[in-house]
Amino acid sequence: MSLPAGLAVPAHGVATLADVLPGAAAVLGVPVSRGGLPADPLGLATALAGARRVAVLLVDGLGAQLVAGHPAEAPVLTALDAPAGVLSAPFPSTTPVSLTTLGTGLPPGSHGVLGFVTEVPGAGRTLNHVQWRDDPDPLQWQARPTVFEQVAAAGVTCSVVGPHAFATSGLTRAAYRGAEYVPAVSAGDLVAGMLAALAEGDRSLVYGYTADLDLTGHVRGVGSVAWRAQLGQVDRLVEQLVAGLPEDAVLLVTADHGMVDVPDDTRLDTSTVAELGDGVRLLTGEPRARYVHAEPGAADDVLATWRAVLGDRAWVVGRAEAFEAGLFGDVDAAVADRVGDVLALARGSWALLDSVAEPHAGGLRAFHGSLTPAELDIPLLAARGRALR
Repeated sequence: MSLPAGLAVPAHGVATLADVLPGAAAVLGVPVSRGGLPADPLGLATALAGARRVAVLLVDGLGAQLVAGHPAEAPVLTALDAPAGVLSAPFPSTTPVSLTTLGTGLPPGSHGVLGFVTEVPGAGRTLNHVQWRDDPDPLQWQARPTVFEQVAAAGVTCSVVGPHAFATSGLTRAAYRGAEYVPAVSAGDLVAGMLAALAEGDRSLVYGYTADLDLTGHVRGVGSVAWRAQLGQVDRLVEQLVAGLPEDAVLLVTADHGMVDVPDDTRLDTSTVAELGDGVRLLTGEPRARYVHAEPGAADDVLATWRAVLGDRAWVVGRAEAFEAGLFGDVDAAVADRVGDVLALARGSWALLDSVAEPHAGGLRAFHGSLTPAELDIPLLAARGRALR
């Protein structure tokens, strides 16, 4: 199936976010099982040979195009090596999907976290993955082993350093189980926590997460003075990590997605278009990656209506077409129903808002979730300790 111009399918098993932690494990001498995908398609074991400690920092919202477009604000990031070039985020290009993809080393169709908000099939309700606690059970909703579990079983010390509020969340347990969670209360605390964890044990794998750049982008826009200033703060954080690296360590910097500014004239409030509600029982996903769940027997009509109304503002496809196109990688039959009958994926700078169900979203300036390069392209940057230079 050919996609509309300006959209792309993630290159599963070749160069995506899912390949980062398996590659880090390979550097440490631990091959990770990935359901048939190669253990180290990025060649990190060769590129980073000799490292006994690997730190991976994920900067939420740090798209590759945004880094390339702001060298003055990010001189440290700009100067880092790119051992595997630009990678692709998974689809949907949104945080809970990406974090679970990173943590498991698997495409979304395998791990089952398939959107920001998805239906819980048969339960008559939805799941917002960033507000998730215990229901559904994280070990059942995402049942695949994580990279951390596999690496820890091989004797590597594994740590996750992230916001204290997320220490026991459902998403943390789904994506990071197997690692010790080290709560951080600030950027400085994140740096200190990562460097301390990196020094532990004979071999160590440390993952750190920071969300402030993404939040600033959503609220102020990626073209704003505030966003550029926050990028400078991220650059300083990375500088501090590089300065503190043990001699036998490497730091990898990556992201979960990029972002797109959405001006007022490319916003469609779907709740104000009566036809878009015909035959629809539930709308999930997010403004640039909508899942439309149809009433029984209405899927074909809903698909036709959404295509006709949205035109070139979005690529509108049925669920089977989306699976056939490989958007999620191979999809486990047990998780397929978490996706809507119809998918509407924004093109250009469009956003498909719903002022009734998501009134707060209209106040945001930038979004992500779809298949444009601005959203999918993410960096993989590397710094080495002194013994490895």
